[in-house]
Amino acid sequence: MALDFETGQESWRIFRIMAEFVEGFEVMSPLDKAVSIFGSARTRPGDKYYQECEETARLLAEAGFTIITGGGPGIMEAGNKGAYDAGGRSVGLNIVLPHEQVSNKYQTISMDFHYFYARKVMFTKYAAAFVCFPGGFGTMDELFETLTLIQTHKVNPLPVILYGSKYWGGLIQWLKSALAPEYIDAGDTDIFKLVDSPQEVLKLVKQGVKKPWWGQPIRPAIKSNGKAAGSARLSASSASPVRRNDQADDGPIRRVSRFGNRRKRQK
Repeated sequence: MALDFETGQESWRIFRIMAEFVEGFEVMSPLDKAVSIFGSARTRPGDKYYQECEETARLLAEAGFTIITGGGPGIMEAGNKGAYDAGGRSVGLNIVLPHEQVSNKYQTISMDFHYFYARKVMFTKYAAAFVCFPGGFGTMDELFETLTLIQTHKVNPLPVILYGSKYWGGLIQWLKSALAPEYIDAGDTDIFKLVDSPQEVLKLVKQGVKKPWWGQPIRPAIKSNGKAAGSARLSASSASPVRRNDQADDGPIRRVSRFGNRRKRQK
């Protein structure tokens, strides 16, 4: 049924949004040691990056990591296939599009999303690392949102790995010359690392989930009664062996009146 803005039916959309988050949290929360892989849906199976992504996912799966992708073709399929063929856990978070993205067949867990933002929460909340292969606008969106969340300390400083120096080299050069230090700190380009082999990815993921290479992990402080007491930054030496973003404290819940910011009328 189409939503009618004039009769107030638009407000019912919140339940559809809520349902995607609830299902996502229930399905994804048991996962541990997951790596989100981003990349183009247009990459062909015979392409160099497809084959190297498949090998990367295979190595990560054999090392005990769950692989999370967007569930579609191209790089997403390669990531799922590598994990699936290795007998690992292979998660596909498919998005429903007007031209209908078809889910690939190499998934042990599959979910469909209508809303991009609900889907992206699942990419970041349950990941312990991120690997970005060459891609288009969608890949750039996923990369820069992840970088922004880490830069602003909204999520843990987990490993972000860019695969393919030929593809990413020009962008990195532009970031360092045009953005730093006026629009970003010079050290912000250290959030990510550039690699050219699946073995390098595996090595950096293992290192990065144990000890962050940028910033400090964000974990809830613990009171003497054992309950969380807001966010606190811990030294790298006190970080848990494998972190993910749902282990960071969400912070206190604030109740704000919808009329709280209005000025009182003068009598």
